[in-house]
Amino acid sequence: MASSYLRPTSLDEALASLQAAHAAAGTSSGGRLPVILAGGTDYYPARVGRALDDDILDITAIPDLRGLAENGDHWRIGATTTWGDIAAAELPAHFDGLKQAARAVGGVQIQNAGTVAGNLCNASPAADGAPMLMAMRARVELRSAAGRRELPLADFITGNRRTTLLPGELVTAILVPKPKKPSASVFLKLGAREYLVISIAMVGLVLEVEDGIVAGAGLAVGACSAAAMRLPWIESELTGRRLNEALANRVKAAHLDALAPIDDIRADAAYRRAAALTLVRRAILALAKQQKRN
Repeated sequence: MASSYLRPTSLDEALASLQAAHAAAGTSSGGRLPVILAGGTDYYPARVGRALDDDILDITAIPDLRGLAENGDHWRIGATTTWGDIAAAELPAHFDGLKQAARAVGGVQIQNAGTVAGNLCNASPAADGAPMLMAMRARVELRSAAGRRELPLADFITGNRRTTLLPGELVTAILVPKPKKPSASVFLKLGAREYLVISIAMVGLVLEVEDGIVAGAGLAVGACSAAAMRLPWIESELTGRRLNEALANRVKAAHLDALAPIDDIRADAAYRRAAALTLVRRAILALAKQQKRN
């Protein structure tokens, strides 16, 4: 079948196109669902050397899908907001870790084209955006012609290249709840070099602190399982304790038992597990030192 390319300029137009494609795919006419394209920084490299015969729905011309906005009890990150947008935005300290993650996504060219939702929908175990957003308790907003739903990011990404996105459905935004107490965050990434590298292990950490005591914690580890993973047992271990350098030592190897790292060309499983523990401890130390300076 010949491929098609659609670039709608409104969300309603995009959803109508998806609905029509979904209906056609369910008939004997041989219809198929289009590939939803935002930045294309994962789509095109994966198809080098072969014909591009997919039907494409390019959502980059929909203005309502791009940008960051404060909205009541949360911030809204539009689906086609780029990592360059995140890195350059004036945001509170709660977002410091996400800005660090944004600067770790490829080079500047990739950051200026690659989108937040695209990074999550691609669902790579090493997706740089996932651990930090999970630690921030982000939720994913999904729309279809039938309506709207949202769910935690941790429930949206279900495995390596797997999500709960339904046929005819589109990610429209990432919703980040506001912390109840003053907060700080940090993102740490280990690779074979500092930049332009796929992760060996990553950690995103958010701490809400009041009077020197951790009032709430969000922690996620990436590149050490089929999908980035929240570690609530470490979050519980940190909560209610004084934020100081000694707190890092409360995290033990057993706290990371739920991780399922693999052996690959970048590192073996044992190294990944040890690296994740070290990164978690370093993240706590970084926020403890930051509080001490403040």
